[in-house]
Amino acid sequence: MNHLGVRLLSATEGRVELALPYSDKATQQQGGFHGGAIGALADIAGGYAGLTVAPEGMEVVTVEFKINFLNSLQGGEIRATGKVLKAGRRVIVTSAEVVHIDANGKSTPCAVMQQTLAPVPQTY
Repeated sequence: MNHLGVRLLSATEGRVELALPYSDKATQQQGGFHGGAIGALADIAGGYAGLTVAPEGMEVVTVEFKINFLNSLQGGEIRATGKVLKAGRRVIVTSAEVVHIDANGKSTPCAVMQQTLAPVPQTY
């Protein structure tokens, strides 16, 4: 996500917040944030949240996610907050809320996601 300019805003156990600034790298043909960029930000926020509760020596991979797009907006940035809903041994379930923050600081809901992660051995 470095290529897109994603910033880590906060990380605590079971919760991660990321931000993605508006740019032509993350937009669709009408100038709004692209659904793929919104989905990637939500996936990564949920994944990192899950990683904070994964057992030592393990990392996580996404098994599936379901996302609902609520708005496509321009300018400003989008922020995704990933939260762990259930941390099991075999699966970790997370959610993420994505909001758009405009130049005046106004927040508008952008997307909601639910995700299933699988802990896997770290191999590097």
